[in-house]
Amino acid sequence: MVRFILKRLGLALITLWLLSVIVFALGQVLPSDPARSILGPLAAPSAVRALDHQLGVDKPVLTQYWNWITNFPGTSNQYQAPIGPILTSALGRSLKLAIFALIILVPLGIVGGVISALNAGKPIDRTISVVGQSMLTVPEFVSGIILLVVFAVELGWLPVTATAPPGSSFLTQLKYLILPVIPLVMVLFGYIARMARVGTIEALDSDYARTATLKGLPRGVMIRRHVLRNSLMPTITVIATQTGYLIGGLLVVEVLFRYNGVGELTYNASIQHDIPMLEACVLTIGVVYMVVTLVADITFSLLNPRIRLKAAE
Repeated sequence: MVRFILKRLGLALITLWLLSVIVFALGQVLPSDPARSILGPLAAPSAVRALDHQLGVDKPVLTQYWNWITNFPGTSNQYQAPIGPILTSALGRSLKLAIFALIILVPLGIVGGVISALNAGKPIDRTISVVGQSMLTVPEFVSGIILLVVFAVELGWLPVTATAPPGSSFLTQLKYLILPVIPLVMVLFGYIARMARVGTIEALDSDYARTATLKGLPRGVMIRRHVLRNSLMPTITVIATQTGYLIGGLLVVEVLFRYNGVGELTYNASIQHDIPMLEACVLTIGVVYMVVTLVADITFSLLNPRIRLKAAE
């Protein structure tokens, strides 16, 4: 197990380095002058050149990359402040929203897929499948706008924004996050339910499930002990791979609901041509995605030792 984890960590570090190179290279080709963004369009060219020299953007590319990676995350051009505290605070709020969505999404998707598999071909199976596939076709900004108009504007049941007032209680904060969470759950429910359904049907048709049934093991016990453990393995993979989609959904949802998370921070950085902040946000999102994928790989290997042993060879 240790060898497997070390191998995955090594691959993650290599991927992180390649991601940093790509992010820095894209930041270099974007049509933006950091000094001009800070001083404004009316600043004198001499002042712009002096500030560019102070910021080090006139140095060789390799030197700029080394300075950026060794002083990561750097200083924001827009806020004229260190990026670290701003990004950490925004990331914490985004993680709160994402975790709330996953707490609802994962059990709901798994239960829906298992129920659908246990009733394969029946009306409840068709209903869950049709509902899940239908929600996949509705983008977050469409469902979010509909939810805002119906539940926030017309009915007034929930707040328009996702940002709770300072000092709000935990339950009040959850109330403000209900509307932003629903579009994320709607989009990803179909993926998870479909994979849980397929995995459960395959597990029910396996030799070990039939053997357990022939030995007289009650169906409920057989499903809990033998079927679910194996049927959840592809579902875990889907949850990990959809994390990237969830992050993209967070960007749309946070902008729509005025939530001060890393998605809105990334959007504002791109609008304001704040390249250091934009690079820091993109690289941080990549790190989060790799951490989630690594956790999924380890969990998958714990459920299926054959994968762990094969990967460690």
